[in-house]
Amino acid sequence: MTALYRWAPWVYLALALLFIFLPVLVLVQFSFQGGMAPVPPFDGPSLKWWTKVLANRKITDGLWNSLLVGLGSAFVATVLGFLAAYAMARRQRRLNGFYQLLLMAPITVSYLIIGMGLQITFNYLGLGKSLWAIGIGHVVINLPLTFAILYSQLGEHQANIERAAYDLGAGDWRVVLEITVPMLWPSLLAAFFIAATLSWDEFVIAFLMSRFDVTLPVVIWSMLRSGLSPELNATGTLVFIISILAVGVVEFLLWRSRKQHA
Repeated sequence: MTALYRWAPWVYLALALLFIFLPVLVLVQFSFQGGMAPVPPFDGPSLKWWTKVLANRKITDGLWNSLLVGLGSAFVATVLGFLAAYAMARRQRRLNGFYQLLLMAPITVSYLIIGMGLQITFNYLGLGKSLWAIGIGHVVINLPLTFAILYSQLGEHQANIERAAYDLGAGDWRVVLEITVPMLWPSLLAAFFIAATLSWDEFVIAFLMSRFDVTLPVVIWSMLRSGLSPELNATGTLVFIISILAVGVVEFLLWRSRKQHA
Protein backbone atom coordinates (compact mmCIF):
# COMPACT_ATOMS: atom_id res chain seq x y z
CA MET A 1 0.00 0.00 0.00
CA THR A 2 2.88 2.36 0.81
CA ALA A 3 4.42 1.70 -2.60
CA LEU A 4 1.06 2.44 -4.23
CA TYR A 5 0.85 5.84 -2.53
CA ARG A 6 4.44 6.57 -3.47
CA TRP A 7 4.01 5.78 -7.18
CA ALA A 8 0.46 7.05 -7.69
CA PRO A 9 1.46 10.75 -8.15
CA TRP A 10 4.10 9.80 -10.72
CA VAL A 11 1.67 7.62 -12.65
CA TYR A 12 -0.88 10.43 -12.62
CA LEU A 13 1.76 12.91 -13.84
CA ALA A 14 2.82 10.56 -16.64
CA LEU A 15 -0.80 10.10 -17.77
CA ALA A 16 -1.43 13.84 -17.65
CA LEU A 17 1.68 14.57 -19.74
CA LEU A 18 0.70 11.85 -22.21
CA PHE A 19 -2.78 13.37 -22.53
CA ILE A 20 -1.29 16.84 -23.16
CA PHE A 21 1.52 15.92 -25.54
CA LEU A 22 0.13 12.91 -27.42
CA PRO A 23 -1.67 15.06 -30.05
CA VAL A 24 1.53 17.05 -30.60
CA LEU A 25 3.62 13.90 -30.94
CA VAL A 26 1.17 12.49 -33.49
CA LEU A 27 1.26 15.80 -35.38
CA VAL A 28 5.06 15.76 -35.47
CA GLN A 29 5.23 12.09 -36.49
CA PHE A 30 2.86 12.44 -39.44
CA SER A 31 4.60 15.59 -40.68
CA PHE A 32 7.24 13.09 -41.85
CA GLN A 33 4.68 10.89 -43.59
CA GLY A 34 5.80 9.76 -47.02
CA GLY A 35 2.32 9.23 -48.45
CA MET A 36 -0.55 11.61 -49.10
CA ALA A 37 -2.76 10.62 -46.16
CA PRO A 38 -1.82 11.84 -42.65
CA VAL A 39 -3.20 8.68 -41.02
CA PRO A 40 -1.78 5.29 -39.97
CA PRO A 41 0.04 3.28 -41.06
CA PHE A 42 3.07 5.52 -40.89
CA ASP A 43 4.91 5.68 -44.21
CA GLY A 44 8.26 7.32 -43.69
CA PRO A 45 10.25 9.07 -42.51
CA SER A 46 10.27 11.53 -45.38
CA LEU A 47 11.13 15.23 -45.71
CA LYS A 48 8.92 15.65 -48.79
CA TRP A 49 6.25 17.68 -47.04
CA TRP A 50 8.77 19.82 -45.17
CA THR A 51 10.32 20.73 -48.50
CA LYS A 52 6.89 21.72 -49.81
CA VAL A 53 6.19 23.82 -46.73
CA LEU A 54 9.45 25.73 -46.96
CA ALA A 55 8.87 26.30 -50.68
CA ASN A 56 5.27 27.47 -50.16
CA ARG A 57 5.31 31.26 -50.46
CA LYS A 58 1.97 31.64 -48.69
CA ILE A 59 3.22 29.74 -45.63
CA THR A 60 6.58 31.53 -45.42
CA ASP A 61 4.92 34.94 -45.86
CA GLY A 62 2.44 34.05 -43.12
CA LEU A 63 5.33 32.96 -40.89
CA TRP A 64 7.19 36.25 -41.30
CA ASN A 65 3.97 38.23 -40.86
CA SER A 66 3.27 36.37 -37.61
CA LEU A 67 6.78 37.04 -36.33
CA LEU A 68 6.54 40.72 -37.27
CA VAL A 69 3.14 41.23 -35.68
CA GLY A 70 3.97 39.10 -32.63
CA LEU A 71 7.27 40.77 -31.78
CA GLY A 72 6.05 44.28 -32.62
CA SER A 73 2.78 44.08 -30.71
CA ALA A 74 4.48 42.37 -27.75
CA PHE A 75 7.05 45.18 -27.55
CA VAL A 76 4.37 47.89 -27.61
CA ALA A 77 2.16 46.02 -25.11
CA THR A 78 5.12 45.52 -22.75
CA VAL A 79 6.16 49.18 -22.89
CA LEU A 80 2.59 50.43 -22.34
CA GLY A 81 2.00 47.81 -19.64
CA PHE A 82 5.17 48.88 -17.83
CA LEU A 83 4.29 52.57 -17.99
CA ALA A 84 0.76 51.91 -16.72
CA ALA A 85 1.99 49.60 -13.96
CA TYR A 86 4.66 52.09 -12.85
CA ALA A 87 2.17 54.94 -12.77
CA MET A 88 -0.32 52.89 -10.72
CA ALA A 89 2.30 51.61 -8.29
CA ARG A 90 4.19 54.87 -7.73
CA ARG A 91 1.49 57.52 -8.11
CA GLN A 92 -1.32 56.79 -5.72
CA ARG A 93 -4.56 58.37 -6.92
CA ARG A 94 -8.17 58.06 -5.83
CA LEU A 95 -9.22 56.59 -9.19
CA ASN A 96 -6.42 54.01 -9.43
CA GLY A 97 -8.84 51.15 -8.81
CA PHE A 98 -11.10 52.38 -11.61
CA TYR A 99 -8.15 52.72 -13.99
CA GLN A 100 -7.00 49.20 -13.17
CA LEU A 101 -10.50 47.92 -13.90
CA LEU A 102 -10.43 49.61 -17.30
CA LEU A 103 -7.00 48.20 -18.10
CA MET A 104 -8.00 44.65 -17.15
CA ALA A 105 -11.42 44.76 -18.83
CA PRO A 106 -10.31 43.32 -22.21
CA ILE A 107 -9.47 40.02 -20.48
CA THR A 108 -13.18 39.49 -19.78
CA VAL A 109 -14.25 40.23 -23.38
CA SER A 110 -14.34 37.66 -26.16
CA TYR A 111 -11.72 38.09 -28.88
CA LEU A 112 -14.58 37.95 -31.38
CA ILE A 113 -16.25 40.99 -29.79
CA ILE A 114 -12.94 42.87 -29.63
CA GLY A 115 -12.24 42.04 -33.29
CA MET A 116 -15.69 43.20 -34.37
CA GLY A 117 -15.32 46.43 -32.39
CA LEU A 118 -11.92 47.10 -33.92
CA GLN A 119 -13.28 46.40 -37.39
CA ILE A 120 -16.13 48.91 -36.92
CA THR A 121 -13.73 51.50 -35.47
CA PHE A 122 -11.23 51.13 -38.30
CA ASN A 123 -13.99 51.37 -40.90
CA TYR A 124 -15.29 54.54 -39.24
CA LEU A 125 -11.77 56.05 -39.28
CA GLY A 126 -11.28 55.06 -42.90
CA LEU A 127 -8.43 52.67 -42.14
CA GLY A 128 -8.21 49.43 -44.05
CA LYS A 129 -7.41 45.92 -42.89
CA SER A 130 -3.68 45.32 -42.59
CA LEU A 131 -0.90 43.90 -40.43
CA TRP A 132 -0.94 47.22 -38.55
CA ALA A 133 -4.59 46.64 -37.67
CA ILE A 134 -3.80 43.11 -36.45
CA GLY A 135 -0.92 44.47 -34.36
CA ILE A 136 -3.16 47.08 -32.72
CA GLY A 137 -5.70 44.38 -31.92
CA HIS A 138 -3.02 42.21 -30.34
CA VAL A 139 -1.79 45.15 -28.25
CA VAL A 140 -5.36 45.58 -26.96
CA ILE A 141 -5.65 41.94 -25.83
CA ASN A 142 -2.08 41.65 -24.47
CA LEU A 143 -1.85 44.97 -22.61
CA PRO A 144 -3.90 43.73 -19.59
CA LEU A 145 -1.60 40.71 -19.28
CA THR A 146 1.65 42.66 -19.41
CA PHE A 147 0.22 45.23 -16.99
CA ALA A 148 -0.80 42.54 -14.49
CA ILE A 149 2.60 40.81 -14.63
CA LEU A 150 4.60 44.01 -14.15
CA TYR A 151 2.29 45.61 -11.60
CA SER A 152 2.60 42.54 -9.37
CA GLN A 153 6.42 42.93 -9.37
CA LEU A 154 6.59 46.61 -8.44
CA GLY A 155 6.97 46.03 -4.71
CA GLU A 156 8.02 48.25 -1.84
CA HIS A 157 11.66 47.09 -1.91
CA GLN A 158 12.05 48.55 -5.41
CA ALA A 159 10.34 51.73 -4.26
CA ASN A 160 12.91 52.11 -1.45
CA ILE A 161 15.80 51.82 -3.90
CA GLU A 162 14.14 54.37 -6.19
CA ARG A 163 13.73 56.79 -3.27
CA ALA A 164 17.41 56.41 -2.48
CA ALA A 165 18.25 57.28 -6.09
CA TYR A 166 16.02 60.36 -5.89
CA ASP A 167 17.76 61.41 -2.67
CA LEU A 168 21.10 61.20 -4.51
CA GLY A 169 19.84 63.61 -7.17
CA ALA A 170 18.65 61.31 -9.96
CA GLY A 171 15.80 62.51 -12.15
CA ASP A 172 12.62 60.60 -13.01
CA TRP A 173 13.78 59.13 -16.31
CA ARG A 174 17.18 58.17 -14.95
CA VAL A 175 15.55 56.34 -12.04
CA VAL A 176 13.21 54.49 -14.38
CA LEU A 177 15.86 53.54 -16.95
CA GLU A 178 18.79 52.82 -14.62
CA ILE A 179 17.03 51.51 -11.51
CA THR A 180 13.51 50.26 -12.17
CA VAL A 181 13.95 48.66 -15.58
CA PRO A 182 17.08 46.63 -14.63
CA MET A 183 15.36 45.39 -11.48
CA LEU A 184 12.29 44.37 -13.47
CA TRP A 185 14.25 42.88 -16.38
CA PRO A 186 13.15 39.23 -15.81
CA SER A 187 9.51 40.31 -15.47
CA LEU A 188 9.74 42.53 -18.55
CA LEU A 189 11.23 39.64 -20.51
CA ALA A 190 8.54 37.25 -19.31
CA ALA A 191 5.75 39.72 -20.15
CA PHE A 192 7.21 40.33 -23.62
CA PHE A 193 7.55 36.67 -24.56
CA ILE A 194 4.14 35.71 -23.17
CA ALA A 195 2.54 38.50 -25.20
CA ALA A 196 4.52 37.47 -28.29
CA THR A 197 3.46 33.83 -27.87
CA LEU A 198 -0.22 34.75 -27.51
CA SER A 199 -0.01 36.99 -30.56
CA TRP A 200 1.79 34.25 -32.50
CA ASP A 201 -1.11 31.81 -31.95
CA GLU A 202 -4.04 34.25 -32.14
CA PHE A 203 -6.53 33.65 -34.95
CA VAL A 204 -9.85 35.50 -34.47
CA ILE A 205 -8.57 39.08 -34.50
CA ALA A 206 -5.97 38.22 -37.15
CA PHE A 207 -8.72 36.80 -39.36
CA LEU A 208 -11.10 39.75 -38.91
CA MET A 209 -8.46 42.46 -39.36
CA SER A 210 -6.54 41.02 -42.34
CA ARG A 211 -7.20 41.04 -46.06
CA PHE A 212 -4.17 40.22 -48.23
CA ASP A 213 -1.30 40.13 -45.70
CA VAL A 214 -2.28 37.36 -43.30
CA THR A 215 -0.60 35.69 -40.35
CA LEU A 216 0.27 32.01 -40.10
CA PRO A 217 -2.82 30.94 -38.09
CA VAL A 218 -5.01 32.36 -40.86
CA VAL A 219 -2.95 30.48 -43.46
CA ILE A 220 -3.34 27.25 -41.48
CA TRP A 221 -7.10 27.82 -41.24
CA SER A 222 -7.35 28.24 -45.01
CA MET A 223 -5.38 25.00 -45.47
CA LEU A 224 -7.68 23.18 -43.03
CA ARG A 225 -10.66 23.96 -45.23
CA SER A 226 -9.22 21.50 -47.75
CA GLY A 227 -8.83 18.77 -45.12
CA LEU A 228 -5.89 17.36 -43.20
CA SER A 229 -2.64 16.66 -45.03
CA PRO A 230 1.00 15.89 -44.17
CA GLU A 231 1.86 19.39 -45.42
CA LEU A 232 -0.50 20.85 -42.82
CA ASN A 233 1.10 18.63 -40.16
CA ALA A 234 4.53 19.93 -41.16
CA THR A 235 3.25 23.51 -40.89
CA GLY A 236 1.85 22.82 -37.42
CA THR A 237 5.10 21.19 -36.37
CA LEU A 238 7.00 24.25 -37.57
CA VAL A 239 4.81 26.45 -35.36
CA PHE A 240 5.40 24.11 -32.42
CA ILE A 241 9.18 24.14 -32.91
CA ILE A 242 9.31 27.95 -33.03
CA SER A 243 7.21 28.15 -29.84
CA ILE A 244 9.52 25.69 -28.07
CA LEU A 245 12.58 27.66 -29.18
CA ALA A 246 11.02 30.87 -27.82
CA VAL A 247 10.40 29.20 -24.44
CA GLY A 248 13.97 27.90 -24.45
CA VAL A 249 15.36 31.39 -25.11
CA VAL A 250 13.28 32.82 -22.23
CA GLU A 251 14.43 30.11 -19.84
CA PHE A 252 18.07 30.61 -20.83
CA LEU A 253 17.91 34.38 -20.37
CA LEU A 254 16.15 34.04 -17.00
CA TRP A 255 18.67 31.40 -15.89
CA ARG A 256 21.56 33.66 -16.88
CA SER A 257 19.93 36.60 -15.06
CA ARG A 258 19.51 34.53 -11.88
CA LYS A 259 23.10 33.31 -12.14
CA GLN A 260 24.43 36.86 -12.47
CA HIS A 261 22.48 38.01 -9.41
CA ALA A 262 23.32 34.94 -7.32
